[in-house]
Amino acid sequence: MHISEGVLSAPVLLTGAVLTATGVAVGLKKMKNEQLPLVGVLSSAFFVSSLIHIPVGPSAVHLVLNGLLGLLLGWVAFPAILVGVSLQALIFQFGGLTTLGVNTFNMAMPAILCYYLFARHISQDHPGVAMVLAFGCGFVAILLSAILVALSLIFTGESFVAAAKLLVVAHLPVMVVEAVVSALSLGFLMKVRPEILGVPHAT
Repeated sequence: MHISEGVLSAPVLLTGAVLTATGVAVGLKKMKNEQLPLVGVLSSAFFVSSLIHIPVGPSAVHLVLNGLLGLLLGWVAFPAILVGVSLQALIFQFGGLTTLGVNTFNMAMPAILCYYLFARHISQDHPGVAMVLAFGCGFVAILLSAILVALSLIFTGESFVAAAKLLVVAHLPVMVVEAVVSALSLGFLMKVRPEILGVPHAT
C-alpha cells in the first residue's frame, strides 16, 4: 500500500502532505491521555503488519490493519498511522519521506471513515454483531485505501492507470484477510479487555 519515492507528481505530494498534517493535528487535539497505551500498541501492530509484503507495480500488498485502528481510535488513528508509516520508511524503506503525507493519508482517511460507518454501532452487549461490523470495517478500509492509492497514481499521470487498476484487484484477497483479522481481533479484545471499547472516542 506504500507508494515509492519518485513516482508521484509534486501537486499530489503537496496535497497529501497538507491533508495529512490537518488530520494529524485533529487527531492530536482529540487524543485522550488514557488512550496513549492503546495508541502505542496499535501503532506498533500497524508497523509490524507490513513486514511481509509483495511488490505490485509502484506499490506493495501487505496487511495494514487501518480498519482496526480506525475502529478503536477514531481520529487518533491519524497520528498513530503517521508514526508507523514514518518508521516503515526510515527503517525498511517502504514508501519514502517525500511520499509520507500521501501514504499516511491513503491509510488513515479510510480508518476515519470506517470509524464513523461502523464504530458507533458496536456494543459490548452484542458481540456477534460487533464482530460482523469489525469484518465490514476491515474490508471497507482496505478497499478505500486501495482506491485512494489508485487515485494518487492516476492523478499523477495516465501512464499509471493500468498499474492503478492492478493494485486495486491485487488487494481483493487482502480485503478479506483484513476483514477476518479485524473481526477476530475485536472479538478477542471484547473478551479479555472489554473496557477497551469504553475508551472515549474522538467525535
